[in-house]
Amino acid sequence: MPTTPDADWAGLSARFSTRLSALVDQLIVWIRDQGAGLLLALAAAALLVAVLLGLRRLGSQLCRRDEHDHGWAAILGRAVNRTGNLFILAVAARLVVNYSDAPAAIAEPVRIAFVVAVTLQATLWAREIIIGLIEYRTEAGQHDTLGSALGLIRLLVTVALFIVATIVILDNIGVNVTGLVAGLGIGGIAIGLAAQGIFADLFAALSILFDRPFRRGDAIAYDQTSATVEAIGLKSTRLRAVSGEQRVISNKQLLDKEIRNMSRLERRRGRFLLSLVYHTDPDRAAALPALLRELVEGLGHHFVRAGFVGFAASSLDFELEFDVESDDYETFIAARHALGMAILMRFRSDGLEFAYPTQTTLTAAPDGRLVMPYATAGDRDG
Repeated sequence: MPTTPDADWAGLSARFSTRLSALVDQLIVWIRDQGAGLLLALAAAALLVAVLLGLRRLGSQLCRRDEHDHGWAAILGRAVNRTGNLFILAVAARLVVNYSDAPAAIAEPVRIAFVVAVTLQATLWAREIIIGLIEYRTEAGQHDTLGSALGLIRLLVTVALFIVATIVILDNIGVNVTGLVAGLGIGGIAIGLAAQGIFADLFAALSILFDRPFRRGDAIAYDQTSATVEAIGLKSTRLRAVSGEQRVISNKQLLDKEIRNMSRLERRRGRFLLSLVYHTDPDRAAALPALLRELVEGLGHHFVRAGFVGFAASSLDFELEFDVESDDYETFIAARHALGMAILMRFRSDGLEFAYPTQTTLTAAPDGRLVMPYATAGDRDG
């Protein structure tokens, strides 16, 4: 004979009342039999709660000490400050239940609540520490280097940690998670194959974040391109070339190249190739490195080396290398210009001649001797 809704409700209420009465009876028996142990467990739980609240307050103070600090103290402070009241209560309840021999009807719900609270709390701590380490690697306050990429990194870290937390919770409360783990694995492989190009650029962005080969505002050079970094995104980096146009290149493609970061120079090196005419006096040619050292050091720069490098078709070639103690390109250009003008004036005053592509025609005197087109030592003695 079918039952009415009122009868079903009455039966449900009766069963609930019976179970509630049984639970109350178990509580009374538990409190009566474990009075002294229960009081000690409650005292220990109260002490534990006080300690955890004190640690949370200490973490809050570390966070307020310097809002822009990304050191280890601030990272741990932010993590401890995220300690939740649910976690504190669950730990205290678990302590009381374990040390007072609570009945199964009370111990099991407390155990489940403890597993959920601890897992979620551990997830929050791990999230704060991982994100704090990422920000720490971006040199305290420079986390805007990757712009929106960091926002996505935070999202990915949060999603991954909470997926793991969910699996741990389900496994601890008796749910079979084998199929769920297998499904997540297959889904992850499918997503990875479908978006491997995007993930390659994402990992390249992470490499830029952690290795810091360059950051926004740096002047870099690669291949035949010299540019200033304007923005580093999740997939690509935007550069402003010295010629004025904006260039966009994927992060992976950029990191595959040899990058020269010109903003991290301690000094800039310059070179001059000096070509002298062949009829330069050998003694004066031998003294040229000392003369160049004098000019370089006289302008306050660092002399590296100078010397003869080869016999060219129309010249004797010497090379000068010098360092300008500045990373500023405009300063280097001005210094190179000043040194070049000093060399020109000194060569002019000392009678040293720069060579240029020439051909020399030699004629013969009536007695068969060659007539040189320039003064020789014999001519000068005569």
